[in-house]
Amino acid sequence: MSTSPESHALREHLVAMAARFEAEPDMGLDSMREMFDTLRNRQAEPTDVTYEEVTAGDRPAMWARPLSAVAGRVVLYTHAGGFIAHDMNTSRKLAGHLAKAAGAVALIPDYRLAPEHPFPAAIGDAVSAYRHLLDAGYQPHRIAFAGESAGGNLAAATLVKARQLGLPLPGAYVGLSPWFDLLGELPSFDSGTDAFLVRPVSQLMAGMYLAGHDANTPLANPRYADLKGFPPSYVTAGADESLVDAVTDFSDRARAAGVDVTIEIAPDMQHAFQWMAGRAPEADQSISRIGDWLRTRLAS
Repeated sequence: MSTSPESHALREHLVAMAARFEAEPDMGLDSMREMFDTLRNRQAEPTDVTYEEVTAGDRPAMWARPLSAVAGRVVLYTHAGGFIAHDMNTSRKLAGHLAKAAGAVALIPDYRLAPEHPFPAAIGDAVSAYRHLLDAGYQPHRIAFAGESAGGNLAAATLVKARQLGLPLPGAYVGLSPWFDLLGELPSFDSGTDAFLVRPVSQLMAGMYLAGHDANTPLANPRYADLKGFPPSYVTAGADESLVDAVTDFSDRARAAGVDVTIEIAPDMQHAFQWMAGRAPEADQSISRIGDWLRTRLAS
């Protein structure tokens, strides 16, 4: 399979980020966040989607509202950034593309970041956003939790926490390259094909997020959670990324627990390749498939 020029451009962007990390081993947090934030420019603006900044729970949030959205159908979307970078604006276009494909609206909470607000602050913020949706009258079976990379981890961790709190679980979960191996413990971290998420980078971000907590507790790494009773789940990974083993392992564990799981391993693709939404055919095809899947799961 040949990679499109657009997806190749994402790989080159990630290579440049990795080179900068190597050249600046003592890079400060502000510089790191600035570097991560350049990924927002890789997404194309979706057509016929409007945005509104609001408050959800006690945090800023953003609605992405496709003109074609079906009333009552919503995606709670948590953004990427290793829990240390990005904000609700960084992934708003990706969330808009996904919501449009699903015929839903999306709520993107601006959860607090580490190291200023380490684990489990982000989970609390995501749970508050979910309570906001429930209080607004959205039915849980018509809500999906979704996110890419750290946001995919956070979406699953929010499921675990919601269950602990006795809240009704949503109707679906979508993880785009969910960060389910924080310390790089699985063999795919040794493949050498991931352009950016190598073991030292993953461990650096995990250290800032965890602040001494165990990386493999269920709330920090939901693939170790009791997955019995999880809603239907759709998880993706690029075949060339370091997290492919972790995503496959989560899928296997979920299926063994009786969860209806769809897994997509995209040949030749990098971490969170859906960042190229609206530009790369591989990203658009993946989002279209997930959108069709969500339409079925959140239909009524």
